[in-house]
Amino acid sequence: MTSKTIGYVTSISGDSLNASLAPNIDLPAIGEMIRIESDTAVAFGLISEMEIPNPSMPPSPEDIKVMSIDLLGEKLLVPGKGELPGFQRGVSRFPVLGSLVEPVQTEELAEIYARPDKPCFVVGALSQEQKLPAYIMTDALLGKHFAILGTTGSGKSCSLTVILKSILDSHPCGHIILIDPHNEYSAAFKHRAECLSPESLRLPYWLLNFEETVEIYCSQEPAARNVEANILKDAILTAKLAWGGGADADATTLTVDTPLPYKISDMLHRIDQMMGQLGKPEQLAPFQRLKNRIENLRNDRRYAFMFGNVALRDNMSYILSQLMRIPNDGKPISIFDLSGVPSEVVDVMVSLLCRTIFDLAVWGHRHDPIPILVVCEEAHRYVPYDKNSGFAPTRKALEQIAKEGRKYGVSLGLITQRPSELSETILSQCNTMFSLRMSNERDQMFVQRTLPQSSSSLLKSLPSLRNQEAIVVGEGVNFPTRIRFHELSADELPESNTASFATNWAEDRFDVNHINYSLKRWRTQTRES
Repeated sequence: MTSKTIGYVTSISGDSLNASLAPNIDLPAIGEMIRIESDTAVAFGLISEMEIPNPSMPPSPEDIKVMSIDLLGEKLLVPGKGELPGFQRGVSRFPVLGSLVEPVQTEELAEIYARPDKPCFVVGALSQEQKLPAYIMTDALLGKHFAILGTTGSGKSCSLTVILKSILDSHPCGHIILIDPHNEYSAAFKHRAECLSPESLRLPYWLLNFEETVEIYCSQEPAARNVEANILKDAILTAKLAWGGGADADATTLTVDTPLPYKISDMLHRIDQMMGQLGKPEQLAPFQRLKNRIENLRNDRRYAFMFGNVALRDNMSYILSQLMRIPNDGKPISIFDLSGVPSEVVDVMVSLLCRTIFDLAVWGHRHDPIPILVVCEEAHRYVPYDKNSGFAPTRKALEQIAKEGRKYGVSLGLITQRPSELSETILSQCNTMFSLRMSNERDQMFVQRTLPQSSSSLLKSLPSLRNQEAIVVGEGVNFPTRIRFHELSADELPESNTASFATNWAEDRFDVNHINYSLKRWRTQTRES
C-alpha cells in the first residue's frame, strides 16, 4: 500500500465498481475524483456512495467500509513509455480486482480539466479545487443546445447572466435573443443589450403564419374551427394578392404562409363577398364569428403591437435586423421584455419570434448561416410536458429549433425551475445541462432520466448544492463537472432578488400612495422605467 492509497477494488460491473476502504485513513468525500492505475491505463471515476455493509453495534472504527465508484474516463499507458497525452471519455481498459484506489492530485486535476484545444470560455471554478477554472466549449454548448435547471432561489438567473457574459466576452460579435418574462436582465446587461418590448418592437399581424393566425382568430371547437379556417385561408390569400404580392412573390408562388403584408380591410371585404354569395341565413354564422373576432382583436389594446400601425408597409427586414442584432452595433443581445403582458399574448409573441427566426435561418445561406442563440426563460410555460396545455404553435416552433436548429445555425437555451413540467422531447435535445440545486424529488428523477448513467454520482448531490453551484453534464464539458459560477458584482446582477419580509415588515412604512401608484400603472398598462 502506498501512502496515497485509500482503498482496493473488490468488484467491477459495467461502468462502475466497488472498493473497500483502507484502514486508518481520512475518509474521502462523496463526489471526490479518484484514480486507479493498471498496466495499460489510468481510470478515473467519482465516488458515488459509501457504506458499512455489516456494521457492529455500535459501529466501530474497525468495521469494513465500502465505496461505490462511477467510472468517467481514462488515460492510456504504454508499457515502458508512460502515459499517452490526453484524456478520453469512457473506459476501454478496466481496472483489475485488487487494484489500488488513489485520490487525484491537483496537478492531475489541472491536466484533466485543462483548457480545451477548441474555442471555449470560463464560467467559474471547479468546486473541488477553486484554483482551477471551469471551461465550457462554445461550439459544443451552442451547436447542440443547453438547459439551466434549478429550483427557485438556486441562482438560475445569475448563472445565465454569467454564461452569456462569458460568451460575449470571448465572442463579442454574437447574436443572442433573450425572452425575459419578468424584466430581470436589462439591469444585468445594460449598454450591451437592446431592450425591446411589445411597444418598441412592432410585430405586425401579417408576420403570423396560417397556423398562428388560425389559433388567434378561429374558434376552439374543432368543427367550427375547420369551417372558419377555410374561410380565413381564402380571405388572407385574396388580401395578399390585393396588396400586390410584393417584389418577391406573385400569384404563382404566393401561399397563405408567405410573410407579405396585407390589409385587414381587404380580408374583411373578402369575407363580406363570400357572405353575399350564400343563400341561407344559417350559413352566415361562421363568417360572422370570424369577423367579430378579427374586429375585437383589432380593438384590443393588448394586441396593439400587431394591429397598432396605421400605415401598412413591408418593414420585415428592419424588424428582423433589430431583433437579431444584425449588425449588432456593440449590442449583441436583444432582451425581449414580456413582463406585464397577458399570457395569451405572450404565447403569440413567443411563437412568432421563435418561428420567424427559424424560418429565416431555413431560407438563409445554408453554407454561410448567421448563428443565433434563442434563450427562453420560464421555458415550461411555452413547451409544457402536457401537449394539450399551452399554445400549440409555440411548442411546434421550439420543437423545430430543438430538433433541426443546429443544421441552420439556430441554438436554443432553456431555463426552468420545474424540469418535470417541461417537454421531455425538447429537454432531451439539450446536450449540455447545468443542474443547480433541486429539492423536488420528481424534478430530480426527471433530470436523471435525461442524463447519462455516468453522471449519477454527481446528480445525487443536487439537493445539497450551494447557490451558484451546478453540476454540468454533456457536450459542453469533457467530463461531468461540479462547478461554482463566478460571483457577479452588484451592478451586474439581474433584478431577481426576493423581497425581504424581515426588513419591510420591521416598520409600518407603506401608505395608500403605493396602492395608487400600482393602480395607475395597472389601469394605464404603463411600464416602470
